[in-house]
Amino acid sequence: MDNYLNQIAWNSDGLVPAIAQDAESGLILMVAWMNRDALALTVSENRAVYWSRSRQKLWRKGEESGNVQLLKELRLDCDNDVIMMQVEQIGGIACHTGRTSCFYSVLRDGEWKSVDAVIKDPKEMYR
Repeated sequence: MDNYLNQIAWNSDGLVPAIAQDAESGLILMVAWMNRDALALTVSENRAVYWSRSRQKLWRKGEESGNVQLLKELRLDCDNDVIMMQVEQIGGIACHTGRTSCFYSVLRDGEWKSVDAVIKDPKEMYR
């Protein structure tokens, strides 16, 4: 049953990058990392669970903010080293900055410009 985990080309730290894409709009919401446990929990709980490299622990997306990602489809790339999830983003906010997507900066005239509005102040999401 867990054979799918053995087919993944985990990096030397036992991690694989995971892309979260909005299942409805196609917008790329964020990229994070998963270890075996995170991916197995994502599949069993039908919600995004990541591995926090900075905190060195499992992180259920939305556990503090309420911005849960419900799993709609899980895909593996041709090299078996990148996960792509189509998700329903509860609350419409994926980024810890309070924006829809973590990809809110655009390169213009040699500088990164924030182009997407903050939907909710992070101070209201995190305590």
